[in-house]
Amino acid sequence: MKQWAAVHIGLCLGMAIMAGGVRAEAGVAACDSAADQVLQAAPAIEARAHWLDARQIAWPGMAPAGSYKLYHSAAGRLTLVQGQGPAQVSGADGVLSLQAQDLTPGELADTPRQHLGAGVRLSLPAALPRETLEDLLRQQLLLVHDGADGATQATGLQLAGALDDLYAAAAQLPDLGVSLPARAGTRFRLWAPTAQAVSVCIYPRAQGRASRLLPLSLDAATGAWGGGPAQRLDGQYYRYLLQLFVPGVGLVRQLVTDPYAVSLSADSQRSYIAELAAARLQPPGWAASRSPAGVEAPTDMAIYELHVRDFSIGDDSVPAAHRGKYLAFTDRGSRGMRHLRALRRAGITDVHLLPVFDIASIPERGCLQAKVPAAAADSERQQAAVMAVAGRDCYNWGYDPWHYSAPEGSYASDAEDGARRVLEFRRMVMGLHEAGLRVGMDVVYNHTAASGEAAHSVLDRIVPGYYQRLDAAGRVERSTCCANTATEHLMMGKLLLDSVLLWAREYKIASFRFDLMGHQPRALMEQLQARLKRELGREVQLIGEGWNFGEIANGARFVQASQLALNGSGIGTFSDRARDAIRGGSAADSGAALLARQGYVNGLVYDPNGHGQHSREELLRAADLVRVGLAGSLRDVELETWNGERKRLDQIDYAGQPAGYASQPAEVVNYVDNHDNQTLFDINVWRLPRGTSAADRARVQVLAVALNSFSQGVAYFHAGLELLRSKSLDRNSYESGDWFNRLDWSLKDNFFGSGLPPQGDNGADHALMRPLLADPAIKPGPAEIAWTNAAVADLLRIRASSTLFRLRSAAEVRQRLQFLNTGPGQNPVVIAAKLDGRGHAGAGWRALLYFVNVDKQAHELVLPSEAGLAYRLHPVQRAAAAADRRVAAEAAYAPAQGRFSLPARSAVVFVLD
Repeated sequence: MKQWAAVHIGLCLGMAIMAGGVRAEAGVAACDSAADQVLQAAPAIEARAHWLDARQIAWPGMAPAGSYKLYHSAAGRLTLVQGQGPAQVSGADGVLSLQAQDLTPGELADTPRQHLGAGVRLSLPAALPRETLEDLLRQQLLLVHDGADGATQATGLQLAGALDDLYAAAAQLPDLGVSLPARAGTRFRLWAPTAQAVSVCIYPRAQGRASRLLPLSLDAATGAWGGGPAQRLDGQYYRYLLQLFVPGVGLVRQLVTDPYAVSLSADSQRSYIAELAAARLQPPGWAASRSPAGVEAPTDMAIYELHVRDFSIGDDSVPAAHRGKYLAFTDRGSRGMRHLRALRRAGITDVHLLPVFDIASIPERGCLQAKVPAAAADSERQQAAVMAVAGRDCYNWGYDPWHYSAPEGSYASDAEDGARRVLEFRRMVMGLHEAGLRVGMDVVYNHTAASGEAAHSVLDRIVPGYYQRLDAAGRVERSTCCANTATEHLMMGKLLLDSVLLWAREYKIASFRFDLMGHQPRALMEQLQARLKRELGREVQLIGEGWNFGEIANGARFVQASQLALNGSGIGTFSDRARDAIRGGSAADSGAALLARQGYVNGLVYDPNGHGQHSREELLRAADLVRVGLAGSLRDVELETWNGERKRLDQIDYAGQPAGYASQPAEVVNYVDNHDNQTLFDINVWRLPRGTSAADRARVQVLAVALNSFSQGVAYFHAGLELLRSKSLDRNSYESGDWFNRLDWSLKDNFFGSGLPPQGDNGADHALMRPLLADPAIKPGPAEIAWTNAAVADLLRIRASSTLFRLRSAAEVRQRLQFLNTGPGQNPVVIAAKLDGRGHAGAGWRALLYFVNVDKQAHELVLPSEAGLAYRLHPVQRAAAAADRRVAAEAAYAPAQGRFSLPARSAVVFVLD
């Protein structure tokens, strides 16, 4: 442990310090300040000690010998000066002597601090009143150890344990934010237990000076500040003015927006006062608009993942003022809306919107659009133009939350008007409902856009050091790419629960996809699941990314909402098992691996591209992993594996993990393409042999969709998958602008060859990309795009035609799904499976047989168990309008031998009446 020394710096910007609150003479003028005021500066110091609860502190790595003292200063004037002999602390308002004893890690097992190592447990005096404890947490604190050898060590403290203990009652507060009681004016409530004073600034308009400064009162039981005028301030704006101590900064007076804001002015400068149930915020017909029926269980969902701006920014059938906006979903006659209605008729049930809460990275006023020059398919000029305005343009995926419960303003027709984004978001939802689609949201509660005193920080500026997850030294963890949140802390967990409920209740959101859900506790997600059902009276489906990494990996801090830990919860996680087997390689591939690691649909062994050496065993193993996905990645389903062994799916290896990990089909989300990583078309550009025809590239795309559509569990599809969507090989297009994220609902262009993708995430592979992008034979034409679109629609119709593709329990999967053509004697390029429909509601047929032949050659498969039966092609595939006419023309069943003939690169379904 380093010794800490600092020279006291006094900084008082002409303002007196008052422990009791903001000086009255600051007045309403403080509401119009352009910058925070540091009333008393304080040096930065690591925070290696942790409050376990309101009266106990853990300091890992320390021992009980010596003395421990806790110094405090309301004005933030503590100074530790190291000279000869013990260090001296000055500027303290007081000091507490603490009792020390050994702390072993086992004592913290199954607690929020279970990740702490061995050290010392420090106890505050037992007689210390609660009020004194509360006051301590509003001050600058310094924990000092004077060792027997005369050395002094000091640390700051991580305070979440004390706040959660003292203010547990705050979790029951029903009205954080602003509320407008029927006859009681306007009520503000902000949880800020460490603040020394809080007032609220009122602004009549989005721009202009404040009209009032209203002091708020602290409720000692909850740590929340509340109050407000007798008048209704509906339609006005507000910010909070707080005085508080910020570790590493000092005593600060600052203006902050409301973390519970339901809307904001442009660029999130002021929170908006609104009652979301008010008639003025409900577009005509809103009260009657209902989420369409048809999803009785999570496995009924077929989700289409879509970005609001991508949907319409390039669609000239949308009025110019609506392009890239919420209102584009109200234009019934646009090509995009016609396409969505066609998808719904085929079988898509839900549109999941990439983040639509308030986003930090998109300027809501004056955002720019890149002027992209006409250039060669492998040129750097396009990405240079796009990246020249990145950060100032109108585009971002939006995984950088600013205010969790307010709609994003850049998608509204007027971001300055706090009402407009609420109204237009609701009109978007109504437009999708009218198209027969439920609306889902991609939500990001695992991190915030910023922390500390940064401009885009909110939570950390209200309760410093509480809402973000911290490392051993008190630094914000960033394993998710941004400032991680600590949803294991009581009030960050409450914020997630309250926010999701608001979206589901006030915007009729039917399902949610949680970004990096594995960074959140399973218990919190189950609490959310139960609360939504209890308060809304309906099921709200929850799915998310259950990846296991970072500081919380393997249950280091809590039982995670991750793949291997969620079984039995009914909450779905994305499965990478079949995804990787189908596509080849992994999401992290780069360089030569992008070419060499072929997958099940793009040529592994049977159609080598010349860049890697693969064995028949690899192909057999890949086929087994594809079967794992088709069986819903369920733990206890059994499979005859490639070498003849019969194993449960959890006994099959996937990169050192069990391939089968879920308990029920609802706990698995199957996908082969989403916004992350290369599109399916682009990964196939890397892995198919260079000379593969455009028609065969389309067929390979459809093979992957077939495997996804036939898999038990939730079906998930990336927008444009059916259009051979390309991002010009971009592996991470989150900030690649409109240019590299284009969609063409006219089905004329898939945008392959739009130039070399941006340097940041792709530059190391530019040399490998150039010859691919420059090859005109790779780019599909309108005919291939239209065929793929129709073929994917057929697959969706097949999935929707029978509940056998959407079984609801593991018991049903074990009973009704049988894999054929397995084991060491199998034909490894053909997947064959039977679904038994006898006695199953909605099955449609006595049995279904599906086949996926990934080879570029036709194959025959003899299945003696199916001989002598009256199988016929699925009605969708034998219809005159079927997209793949080869199936009706070439697929055949010879009942005498049980022989099935399967065209090259085809998915074929037979039914038994």
